[in-house]
Amino acid sequence: MKVFISVDMEGISGVVAWEQTDRGKDDYQVFRKYMTQEANAAIEGALAAGATKIVVTDSHDGGRNILPEELHPEALLVSGGGKPMSMVECLDSTFDAAFFIGYHSRCLSSGILNHTYSLQVQNYFVNGKVMGETGMNALMAAYYGVPVVLVSGDTEVCQEAKDLLGTVETVAVKEPRSQTAAMGIHPVKARALIKEAAQRALSNLSSYKPLPAPAPATVRLQFRASAKADAASIMPGAVRVDPVTVEYTGPDYLMAYRGALTMLHL
Repeated sequence: MKVFISVDMEGISGVVAWEQTDRGKDDYQVFRKYMTQEANAAIEGALAAGATKIVVTDSHDGGRNILPEELHPEALLVSGGGKPMSMVECLDSTFDAAFFIGYHSRCLSSGILNHTYSLQVQNYFVNGKVMGETGMNALMAAYYGVPVVLVSGDTEVCQEAKDLLGTVETVAVKEPRSQTAAMGIHPVKARALIKEAAQRALSNLSSYKPLPAPAPATVRLQFRASAKADAASIMPGAVRVDPVTVEYTGPDYLMAYRGALTMLHL
């Protein structure tokens, strides 16, 4: 059994401020360790359920946050920036399940440090449905026929995952009190719950189904400023919808996702 794990940072236990996720700031080293430990908890749960290959992608800014030496030795680590498929780099149809660990809710929600991929984006739509990073990446898993069986983060992203995926294990490690304040459980307890949920999900894998993979797929990006849409609209095939909105249609979600990443980087 092969398991793919995408790990972000804003949804890690204890994280409530941008500075805690920002390389070079005082608290960053503490919380990159917590990030690594929550990844390890998911790995341990997967191994307990019989996983034979585990690939972990570092999905937070720059992709150089998980501590390689402290990551569980049975996992392969995908790290570094410029990954062609971003938060789902190395995911393909050979995997049996995917976990999203340390995720956050979409922009304009009430979740901790909520945003959608970039702080320049207000909304990301796929065929008219608004998505956060959970949805963006779950649809890529769907393209490959892989179910997302576990999502961890705050209560907002857990509800977002349930609304989108239906049957999914979730672990809420904190409850928002504002965009930069939360009531959270102890990090040790968070790791225990993630391990249990990972093992439980994989032990009952037939209960989980991937989302329907849209084809064709239209991705619409609504930016916070028209200058960002100006830049995104340079991409061949991009359609300017209004001053802050650009969309792109691909024959399937893989092409639409790659188009969206290109517009975001532009």
